[in-house]
Formats: sequence, C-alpha cells, structure tokens
Amino acid sequence: MQTNLSFYLVKKYLRFDKSQPFITVISFLAFFGVAIGLMVLMVAMAIMNGFDKEFEKKLFTMNYPLSIYSRSFNLVSHADLERLKAQFPALKFSPYISTQVIVKKGNRLEGGMLFGVNFDQEAQINAILAEAIAGKTLDKYDLITGSEIAKTHHFSAEDKATLIFTKNDPGGMSLIPKMKRFNYQGSFRSGLMAYDKAYMYTTLDSLAQVLQYEEGFYDGIHIYSDDPFADIEKIRSVLSEDLGIVGWWQMNGNFFAALALEKRALFIVLMLIILIASLNIISSLLMTVMNRRKEIALLLSLGAYKKEIKNTFFYLGVVIGGGGMLFGIALGFLALFLLGSFDLISLPADVYGTARLPLDLSALDFVLIVVGTTIIVTLSSYYPAYKATQINVLDTLRNE
Repeated sequence: MQTNLSFYLVKKYLRFDKSQPFITVISFLAFFGVAIGLMVLMVAMAIMNGFDKEFEKKLFTMNYPLSIYSRSFNLVSHADLERLKAQFPALKFSPYISTQVIVKKGNRLEGGMLFGVNFDQEAQINAILAEAIAGKTLDKYDLITGSEIAKTHHFSAEDKATLIFTKNDPGGMSLIPKMKRFNYQGSFRSGLMAYDKAYMYTTLDSLAQVLQYEEGFYDGIHIYSDDPFADIEKIRSVLSEDLGIVGWWQMNGNFFAALALEKRALFIVLMLIILIASLNIISSLLMTVMNRRKEIALLLSLGAYKKEIKNTFFYLGVVIGGGGMLFGIALGFLALFLLGSFDLISLPADVYGTARLPLDLSALDFVLIVVGTTIIVTLSSYYPAYKATQINVLDTLRNE
C-alpha cells in the first residue's frame, strides 16, 4: 500500500501544474542539465582516452617496449645479446649504437640523434622504420631520416647529408670535429614532430666504424615484447650488474603522469556540471513540497505514513535525475557515434599525430560516470524528501 500511494503521488506531481508552471520548468531544466552534463562528460573522457592511446601507440613504437643499456662505461657485448636470445626465444632483439650529431647541408645546421642498427632486425620491432625502408636495399653509410629533417634540409633521393659528430679527430695543432657524408635514402613519419625532427638511422657497421667501436659491442639492445610489464622483471633477473633495462612507460613517466592528472581534473570539473544541474532537482522538489504543504498535511492526518511521503519525493527526484541520466547516456553514445563515423572535427596531423578525433570510452570511465551521477542524483533527492516529512500537520491545516 505504501508503494502504491507513493507511485500514485509521483505520477500526480509529474503532471504539468497550470497554477505553478515554474516548478515544471525547473524540473525540465534539472532533467536536461543532468543529461547534457553526463553527455559532455562521456565525450570528454572518450577524447582524453583516445589521445592517451594515440600518444601511447606513437611513443611505444619510437621508444621500443624495452631497452637494455650499460650502467658503466663498458658496452653491451654480442655475447650478452646471444645469451638473451637463447633465454628468451619469444622476444625480438635489435642491437644499436647511438650518438648525437649535427646535420649539415649548405649553411643550415640542425641537431639530431643518429642510431646505428641492423635494419632487418630493427624493422621487426619498429613498424614505422619498416614502412620507410620497404623495398629498399640499404648499404654502408646510407641514411634514413625523420620527415621533418628531410623537409628542413630539402633532401631528395641520393642527396649527400654531412653529419658532424661529437667525437674529435686530431688535426694539426688542434682537435677538429669528425665529419662524415651519408647517402640519404628516404624518410619516416612517426606522427610526432619531436621524433620526426631528430631521429635518423644508418647501418650498425657504419656508425661503429665512425665512432671506432670494436666489433661485437653496442650501446644497447632494443627489445620487442607483447607483455613488457611482465618481461622486464624476467629479463632484469638474468642481467649482469653492469646492465640495466628500462620500459617505454618509464622513459615517459612524467608525460603520462601529467595526462593522468589532467584527466582526473577534467573528470572532477565536468562532474560539477552534473552537481550544478542537481541543484535544480533540489529546487524543484522543495518548491513542490512547499506548494503541496496542505495536501501533505492532509494525507498525514488521514493516516499516511511519513515514510510514504518521504518515498514519494525521493522517487520523484530519482525519476527526474534518473531520466536525465538515461537520456544523457543515449545522447553520449549518439555523439560518440557521430564523431567517430563522420569527420565532423578535423585535427592538424603534424601536431596531434592523427587527422581524426580519437575516441575511446573505457568501461571503467563509463562506470565511474554513471556511479558518480547516481550518487549526486540520490543525495539531491534525499534532502527535499526528508524536509517533506517535517511539516507540522496541525499548524499547516489551521493556517492553510
């Protein structure tokens, strides 16, 4: 009986009241406020996750899942490489030598990072480089550069690129920087300007000869792993004390920490939109309570329980807020479908790494949005419902 009375009153109070149209207007504002706030929150979280995944993909490719390096002045040896290959046959390894250089063409000088690699092995773990060298046969002193380097220096096929190394050679009465000319063979595009403007690749033998490395020694080893978070511990347990290993997420820890902080801050700020919309629920319910004081007092005097009155206004708030939630979820998925299916928003690819708006609403974010909105709507409905039970029956009936 209590439930039937509460539901009857909820349906009655949801009808348009000609004597108090402003209450209905506020209820609609609360409904649409919750819906719009939830939709905006879903789209914003999807965009943030999309950009996170896009940046992770780019950084994962150019930074490699795992990298082994030397903790001391000793280099990583070929024996270390063969031992790791034998112990971890499922992983892919690519030894490398790296150094900072200055690219010179004409009067233009630009700094960059040069890697000496075995192109066949490197192509197995670096999809971007593999695409750049597809169909090419690379010989000693051939060079693959980032697209921004090629654009800046106007490199074309078979051009010569002069690289100035930090290693010095004796010349006369002084030391002069070592310089070497490389054959430009093409460029790669990672989608991130920081890499396209700095990274270059040549053969392992070429850079070893320029830097006078002994045969079979490297600066480090790039490793491809399908599960780097687990494999990093397995590899670390078998490495000698003078060798270390680092994951791609550790080399960019500050960057991803900043993204996570920005995402949390955005979630809190946008949740405030729903909180503000919930104030309309409180206003609407309190105005309904004040407008129905005589009716509530009469029901209580005729034997209605306070719990029935409390449930009535609580359910009324839940219907307004819950309806707004369902409508907002529908609007959110519709907005994500439209943004994902049509090029409504285009981005500069050279800045963001993609021309399309990346969207990825995770299940965890969706659950947090729904749970957070439910808590706000529930709390907003409880206070007016409680106030409805505090009406003094005798005073209300005597005065009204």
